[in-house]
Amino acid sequence: MAEFIMQPWPWYVAGPLIGLIVPVLLIIGNKSFGISSSLRHICAAVVPSNIAFFRYDWKKEIWNLFFVSGILAGGFIAVQILTNPDDVQISPQLAEELKKYGINNFSGLVPVQLFSWENLFTLKGLFIIVFGGFLVGFGTRYAGGCTSGHSIMGLSTLQMPSLIATCCFMAGGFIAANFILPLILIL
Repeated sequence: MAEFIMQPWPWYVAGPLIGLIVPVLLIIGNKSFGISSSLRHICAAVVPSNIAFFRYDWKKEIWNLFFVSGILAGGFIAVQILTNPDDVQISPQLAEELKKYGINNFSGLVPVQLFSWENLFTLKGLFIIVFGGFLVGFGTRYAGGCTSGHSIMGLSTLQMPSLIATCCFMAGGFIAANFILPLILIL
């Protein structure tokens, strides 16, 4: 059993577990699953109530803050305790493609040449991490939710806006990964 926990879970185990969150939340209290709304709840708790967007009873949604805290704690535990010491296994073709862009360290979960404190303070790193984060945040607000809210909860409850948002998320990810990121990495 311990070996099962230490290895990456296959899609046919992890996927249904994530999918079961939706009916459990609906049955327990007609709650909606999504991560981006928790940032609004945090802001409503700490920002003065003279801003209309944050003037609501955020305490009714405190369960969401506990949920996100559990995700953060689980991520910390996974990295500190359950991390697999072996290098991430990627296909040789992808490794060759990434080497063209100067990415050759595959020892962590993400490429060190892109995601590190040293890289953050370069023009390329600032653009990728800060500007990219701004775009993700803007897109989340513009779409009325994040990928987990739309793609997991919204699609399972047959919401048309969630279908449109998920198609746009996928198209944007494809364009960014195949066209924009290679241009940035060449710089």
